[in-house]
Amino acid sequence: MAKYIFVTGGVMSGIGKGVIAASIGKILQVRGLKVTAAKVDPYLNYDAGTMNPYIHGEVFVTEDGGETDMDIGTYERFLDINVPKSHNITTGQIYSSVIERERRGDFLGKCVQIIPHITDEIKGRLRNIAREDAGVVIVEIGGTVGDIESLPYLEAARQFRFDEGIGNVVNVHVTLVPMLDVVGEQKTKPTQHSVQELRRIGVQPDVIVARSKVPLKPEPRKKIALFCNVEESAVFTSQDIASIYESPLLLDEQGLGSYMVNRLQLSSKEPEWSPWKKMIKTHLGPENQVTIAVCGKYAELADCYVSVNEALRDAGATLNAKVDLEFIETDDFETDPSRVRVLSGFDGLLVPGGFGSRGSEGKIRAIEYARTHNIPFLGICFGFQLAVVEYARSLGMMDAASSELTSDSKNYVIDLMPEQNSVLEKGGTMRLGAHEISIDTESIAYSLYQKTKAWERHRHRYEVNPKYIPQLTSKGLRFSGKSDASRRMEILELPSNTFHFATQYHAEFKSRPGRPSPPYMGLVKSSLSKNLKLEPKQVMTRQ
Repeated sequence: MAKYIFVTGGVMSGIGKGVIAASIGKILQVRGLKVTAAKVDPYLNYDAGTMNPYIHGEVFVTEDGGETDMDIGTYERFLDINVPKSHNITTGQIYSSVIERERRGDFLGKCVQIIPHITDEIKGRLRNIAREDAGVVIVEIGGTVGDIESLPYLEAARQFRFDEGIGNVVNVHVTLVPMLDVVGEQKTKPTQHSVQELRRIGVQPDVIVARSKVPLKPEPRKKIALFCNVEESAVFTSQDIASIYESPLLLDEQGLGSYMVNRLQLSSKEPEWSPWKKMIKTHLGPENQVTIAVCGKYAELADCYVSVNEALRDAGATLNAKVDLEFIETDDFETDPSRVRVLSGFDGLLVPGGFGSRGSEGKIRAIEYARTHNIPFLGICFGFQLAVVEYARSLGMMDAASSELTSDSKNYVIDLMPEQNSVLEKGGTMRLGAHEISIDTESIAYSLYQKTKAWERHRHRYEVNPKYIPQLTSKGLRFSGKSDASRRMEILELPSNTFHFATQYHAEFKSRPGRPSPPYMGLVKSSLSKNLKLEPKQVMTRQ
């Protein structure tokens, strides 16, 4: 019979529920248990695909083409599993399904209500996940206790304990325990109020994980246990740490693993942490250092590029290097083109994915600077497309552009594919999920992947216009990776430079700690070698 662990959050958002949920999964996984994770998002959007990254963080793409919450990416990196899109449940999906069933007459004329119809739909989806991945299902409920949007999910969690039995359900509540600098005292009152609200809804937490700068002192721990009606042995600390990958170890050392195994009556083996500890050591103790400029349009919020950041760190750890990231708003390069010279102070440059015209010309200037000054460069998705535009302009097509960005060019080197142009609704043209890519031998791409076939995840609708490929490749540019019977260009490389490489796909989504993404490895490795002063065989400038 499946076991369920519900993870809720209180006091404020952004305290790390996703990392705690993933950490609990890892703690059970190293004990030989089969674990999966799901994220419940209370917003009315059907999925995360249409939301601005500033509002909700990055959109994480699953292997089966789901546009999901970024916590799905956290689960994949911690547990080293592919999480399907069905594991990201939203209110938009729930209500759409219930209304569709009501229109079909499935409810036989009954008054459709939050309880039981919405809560039954929520529980049914969670049970479907359990049937697919029988074992332990960790369910993170998004938002903060007290939000009106979360109430149906908390009610469903309350019912789960009665439906499945107390021995099969554990409620974990993550709260903030602030410490006032003036007196140095850890304050438990926010946690008490949060748990009080949770209990008013009908959910009694079994475990409390307190987010704090430092470990909980004995007195605050006792107060939390007493006033929140939990065992003192079930109060744990999630303190500030150098790497999020230390979190499972920290919690397990406090006894969370033993508590979960006993509470859920699970048969497990002794935990095997050796590979995980070895991985953490590479993340924490690098001997070298490299600085990468991430030129994007969402530079103010690191959550916009979580998978990119982690992929760079994974690559750096494997290469015994600390990767320092600096986010640069490319709008600045448009208002004052001379500012692009700031890139000379970096070991490498990355242009990530994105949509829309804002900052795009600035990104093109950044790519040109990297190409003409032989700075290691990696372009991802939109970065790949703009690298094509920049190279086309260097060949003399000064109006080369993407049809996504302008309507007054004669040379759309980036455009919708023909079959996409026939679809009126742009939402129907998005290419999502994993697709097979054929990689040419004797290429930089092959040296990175060490194979001729790779599956990588996509999220785009515009692509390289096939009619321009002969002209683009006439002076040295190479498309070394293709898909769909070589109709779609997937990988761009410029052999004359130390590392000028771009991918139409989002390679960062499949990066894992200890098993980094090949394109990101290529960027970091080349950036480390930049101080060798390698000169390009030939560097083209705009004609």
